[in-house]
Amino acid sequence: MIKELAEIDIKPGHEQAFEEAAALAKDLFLASKGCIAFRLHRSMEQPSRYRMFVEWETIEDHMIEFRNSDAFVEWRKLCGPHFQNPPRVEHLVIVVEGHNEVARADSVAAE
Repeated sequence: MIKELAEIDIKPGHEQAFEEAAALAKDLFLASKGCIAFRLHRSMEQPSRYRMFVEWETIEDHMIEFRNSDAFVEWRKLCGPHFQNPPRVEHLVIVVEGHNEVARADSVAAE
């Protein structure tokens, strides 16, 4: 599994519109070959900065399949007008992982 990390700076004042567009775009990612999960986080310290995490089965699913698809074009059409500058994208692999099962159970119960 590969994790895509995109750091996205949004034009000030466009935060709400970007979040609404990203909520629509989420389904474009999730319907794409090899996409496992999609998450969008907003920085508390820099409210116009977001980090998007997308889990893919392979890097090719992201870089070849998704990037050359109509879904990618639609994602950029929905969200691109809100970008301050192009997203900075990296691909990550997990090297250490852990979960606090008690905290996680409390978090799930709160949802």
